[in-house]
Amino acid sequence: MALLLSIETSTHSFSCALHDEGKLVVEEKSVADQTTASMLAVMIKKLFSKSQLKKNKLSAVVIAAGPGSYTGLRIGVATGKGICYALEIPLISVDTLKLMAFQASALIRDGLLCPMLDARRMEVYCALFDQDLKVIQNTQAKIIDANSFSDQLHRPIYFFGEGADKCRDTLVHSNAKFMSGIKPSANALGELGYAKFQKSEFEGLEHFEPFYLKDFVVKKPKSVS
Repeated sequence: MALLLSIETSTHSFSCALHDEGKLVVEEKSVADQTTASMLAVMIKKLFSKSQLKKNKLSAVVIAAGPGSYTGLRIGVATGKGICYALEIPLISVDTLKLMAFQASALIRDGLLCPMLDARRMEVYCALFDQDLKVIQNTQAKIIDANSFSDQLHRPIYFFGEGADKCRDTLVHSNAKFMSGIKPSANALGELGYAKFQKSEFEGLEHFEPFYLKDFVVKKPKSVS
């Protein structure tokens, strides 16, 4: 029995799941903004209560490594590492954009896949993948304008994720396709995590950090009159 706990906290919504031998046992989701810190531990507890499985039966923890929300990633990784330390089990990480591309690949049969996570203004975190999830363009923080992806749009590119919505009016091209409803999922994360578990592709607990991509910027507080 390979029981994996998957924790996905890359965006304002978050989820966690239990998989046994790569098959989903139970999943919990939340779409409430800014509740990761207060609700993640409660959500994980629910998984074990619903499944009637014991935490000490876990074989590994799988986390979405980023990029994405600085706070969400920090909380998710800290929680995952804490469980791994307590139970002396390995940590597995999956790139968030690859996770999203994996989810989209089940729906698309042609063209390139471009998952996008929202950054600031017209900036997104994005990458390009082919149908086999081979990286065509590495993860980057990209400011989107009318010429973005011009070298790749000789073939269809499917844009999706919370960052894609703000790019619809800018990326105007017959081969620019936009998909809705694809968010990072703990269910899919568990599938990818199990594949890495079988290959013993584990992270070093002591030194592993989320893939923030950009430094955290503290916003100047609003003045109080």
